[in-house]
Amino acid sequence: MTSEKMIREVRQLAFDELYRFSQTEHSLAIDESFPEAFTDELSRQEVFNKHLFRPNTYLHKWWARRCGTTFRAILKQFVLDPERRDFYAPGGLEGKIVLDPMMGGGTTLHEAIRLGANVIGADIDPIPVVQARASLTQVNLSELQTAFNQFFASLYSNISYYFQTECSICEQTVDAQYVLHGLRKFCNCGEVVQIEQYELRLEADRTLRIWADSWEITDSTTRPTGPMKTPRLITKSEKVCLTCGQKYQEFLDIPYHHRYVPIAVIGVCPEHGLFFRSPGEEDMKRIQAADQQRNQIDFGSLDDFVVLKGPKSGDLLGRNIHSYVDIFSSRQLLYLYQAIHLLQDYQGAAKLNLAMLISTSLEFNSLLCGYKGWFKRRPGAIRHVFALHAYNFPYTALENNPVNREKSSGNLQLLFRDRIARGRQWAVAPVERKIKSNGQTQLVKIPGELDGGVEVFNQAALFDGRQKFRLIHGDSRCLPLDDHSIDLIVTDPPYYDSVQYSDLATFFRVWLTHLLPHEVDWTYDHNYSAVAIKATDESSSFMTVISGIFRECGRVLKHDTGRMVFTFHHWDPNAWAELTIALKSAGFKLMNAYAVFSEHPISVHINNINSIKHDSILVLALEGQTSTSPQNWLPVTTIDTSDSETFCRQCSAALGWFLESDYSADEIRSKWRSLIQNRGANGKRPR
Repeated sequence: MTSEKMIREVRQLAFDELYRFSQTEHSLAIDESFPEAFTDELSRQEVFNKHLFRPNTYLHKWWARRCGTTFRAILKQFVLDPERRDFYAPGGLEGKIVLDPMMGGGTTLHEAIRLGANVIGADIDPIPVVQARASLTQVNLSELQTAFNQFFASLYSNISYYFQTECSICEQTVDAQYVLHGLRKFCNCGEVVQIEQYELRLEADRTLRIWADSWEITDSTTRPTGPMKTPRLITKSEKVCLTCGQKYQEFLDIPYHHRYVPIAVIGVCPEHGLFFRSPGEEDMKRIQAADQQRNQIDFGSLDDFVVLKGPKSGDLLGRNIHSYVDIFSSRQLLYLYQAIHLLQDYQGAAKLNLAMLISTSLEFNSLLCGYKGWFKRRPGAIRHVFALHAYNFPYTALENNPVNREKSSGNLQLLFRDRIARGRQWAVAPVERKIKSNGQTQLVKIPGELDGGVEVFNQAALFDGRQKFRLIHGDSRCLPLDDHSIDLIVTDPPYYDSVQYSDLATFFRVWLTHLLPHEVDWTYDHNYSAVAIKATDESSSFMTVISGIFRECGRVLKHDTGRMVFTFHHWDPNAWAELTIALKSAGFKLMNAYAVFSEHPISVHINNINSIKHDSILVLALEGQTSTSPQNWLPVTTIDTSDSETFCRQCSAALGWFLESDYSADEIRSKWRSLIQNRGANGKRPR
């Protein structure tokens, strides 16, 4: 046993003895009150940098993650000892079993296990299950670092040649950082190459730009005198050819990776620093060598990569992209092929973490990536695939170098540091932020807590000890759990038609199937996902699935002391109506509701409600309990849509009233539509 592990185990044993409470005791403080102002203030800090507040939960891409501080605050209200209910006090949920039946990014699991609870996470999509296993399983960082170093060295040895270039001054061969590609288009006059803009890099004393006629890259404002090059470069603002009057069109009849041509190579020379250069003869030879190998790469059946019709993948099909293989350059495919092959030599936590690292790197390593590094504050920054929570088709595509030995945006060296090393360091010594009277924040260490645990594979193992986790991949309408055995259900359900997580996740899932073929059953049917394809005045897949999940939650939740808490917001009255009907059919009543800040003001991942900045925190109990709601839910006659916080509070109050009413499903839908009129007094949506 390593000294690091011994210290951790001794610390946990001491922590257990210091804070040992009976499993039969319960706190339901959240029924009466919640530290809204405190949580709201912390959330406003975290929402801008969630990955810095909770680095161990950000191993792999997932969408619409909620603030970890909000969920810690929620869980703290169930701590028995009032002193340990303090946000900055360690632990407090020892002896409790916490379930998240729609775990997604795993926020609930990480927050609850830190507080000493045993946790259960379930999801219909396999990616959340694998990510939770990788991030919650305790393993020494030194072990992961050794595995990464070995893996990276082998990968670099095999494919680095294809990602190299020459310094524009001394011609020394170095690792390229990026290659920029322009989008081929045509009109009656012939072919052009369209890019975002001619400026490639803005520095304090100069601006690097590419010239339309010659494709030369200079820092001069004087047009170069070199030879003209065809086709001509144009910017995205040029929609129509001035000569023939025809709108420029994309080459939709050729593979997507052939629709781009390289226009610039970016690298860093150890002697001359950052440079931009036009692709040279050796650069083109490397690209051609990779292209020649493309058809020889064997990923198995290409049927595994077929793009199926979906709310987001339909954008790919609309661009005549029918295979996920097609959105990667030949060099990027060589990278994936070699990574899959090399991973066969690894086992256990090392293999799991490396595979997830490769998978999440794809968001920064495909031809759907754009270039936003022209501005001096963002040198070399990548516009990653899901920057807009949808597929983006750039004019200037950025081809990253994943095996660049120097850390840069989106490559393996930087991703290992940020997603694994930083996460593991935080997990063994988690910290929180405290806001001082002057508005500044300070870091507060939480002694004794650990963001991780031991995986178990049956419910019986959860009734003893602490910080154990069980992961269930499957439909949460049918959980392999005992009746009324769960203390708390804390979750963040999909937001109706807002974020098509599972459809977008196919981008990663098709590769994880090959990276980790035996880790989980990668079969996935989006029809079982709790999300509406589009808003509707009738029952949708959202209500069908969410009703079943809520009924199952009612079955497994402890009857008298159990609580189900989740966050929700949506502008569409249909979303609130279906949520109401689902909860009502499952026999839940609203004990209390709160509102906290949850969204960056310009967040784009909630369609049609980008101005709602708050979440409703809904505290629910099963009907027939001896305890009654501290709130007297009265009929709501109107909902103010001009203010985000007020909107969430009034929607929560309406939910409480409807759950206690005798209204039918049709009446509930009608009344929600009359309450939310889609316009506020000022004619705008909530701000």
